[in-house]
Amino acid sequence: MARALIVACGCRGRSLGARLATQGLAVRGTSRDENRLGEIKAAGIEAALADPALPGTVLDLVADVAVIYWLLGSAAGPDEEVAGMHGEQLEHLLRRLVDTPVRGFAYEAAGSASAESLRRGTEIVEAAGATWRIPVALITADPGDHSTWLEDAAAAARTLIPSND
Repeated sequence: MARALIVACGCRGRSLGARLATQGLAVRGTSRDENRLGEIKAAGIEAALADPALPGTVLDLVADVAVIYWLLGSAAGPDEEVAGMHGEQLEHLLRRLVDTPVRGFAYEAAGSASAESLRRGTEIVEAAGATWRIPVALITADPGDHSTWLEDAAAAARTLIPSND
């Protein structure tokens, strides 16, 4: 069974995790707040502590993962930190994924993060896909329209792991 890793498994991530499970995927979700891991487990998702601002903590979780969801389009925090998660840290993670079993990457390219951060993240993800032939998908639906967002995000798994149709 293929496994998805949802980085930043908040409310939308937990909804996505439930949907992915119905598509036949095992799902692991992350939070950088240890106190939020119980919410992930309660949703029936394997919970893991990881901080997207520290790519190594995410890389520690990918040994059995086929696809990663980077759900940080509405990440909150200091501007520099959020920009890094759509910039330098994202680029570092993607570069290192080449040597892992990960075969797909879904990037949340819409949300309340700055337009510049989302544009930069999109460029990095598309470049990684072209350079390292990592299949990528962009989740472009407005996260405020939950049902449309959920359909867009779930469709990424079908694109990145076609055998799960």
